[in-house]
Amino acid sequence: MHSLEPLEEKMGVRFRNRELLVQALTHTSYVNEMRARGQVMPDNERLEFLGDAVLELAVSEFLFRTFPHMSEGEMTKLRASIVCEATLVTLAESLCFGDYIRLGKGEEMTGGRARPSLLADAFEAVVGALYLDRGYDAVEAFLERLIFPRVRNGEFFYNNDYKSRLQEEVQRRNLGTLQYSIAEERGPAHHREFVSEVFLGERLLGIGLGRSKKEAEQQAAAQALQKLTQDEQSGSP
Repeated sequence: MHSLEPLEEKMGVRFRNRELLVQALTHTSYVNEMRARGQVMPDNERLEFLGDAVLELAVSEFLFRTFPHMSEGEMTKLRASIVCEATLVTLAESLCFGDYIRLGKGEEMTGGRARPSLLADAFEAVVGALYLDRGYDAVEAFLERLIFPRVRNGEFFYNNDYKSRLQEEVQRRNLGTLQYSIAEERGPAHHREFVSEVFLGERLLGIGLGRSKKEAEQQAAAQALQKLTQDEQSGSP
């Protein structure tokens, strides 16, 4: 295994007990090979189990605090798009986990270092290791550096793309033209909040609050969709 210092640099973390990080990057295929040679060591499966739970909690808490107007169902969908295998693989690749994972020779020869499920599992295991080594706050800080800004910028709203859904609904009912505007920016630079308004013609249809303009527009569109649904149910134009 390479020196772990460059990986810790990429992660922005210094482990107190680096053996936890080593374990998080140790695949079962490596452990099985070492066991055959008489060496006993833990693999990363238990850390993966723990990391999965910690990651889900941290993302859930972040969504709860960051999107105060988002419904339970909407938060569930957004969380699923954040913690899905494809996202975890992308995060693991950005940190070059594949260079550090300990694999058995057979797994190595069949491309294990680039295997999506293996990389996603390793990412969860590293989160579990970080939680044990430095606690929940350290996990939150790690995710704040790595992924939470991307959520605020709307990258994971493809399953909750309210702007597209609103546009489709307006076109379906031939209601006119939508227009978004940023009505207000408030707060200090490091904690900026945006207020977005969406108009259908002259009618104010929705108002949204977010840490980025994209997030605020998505929240405004979500409110607008609710209004249009209510209008349709009540028979209003």
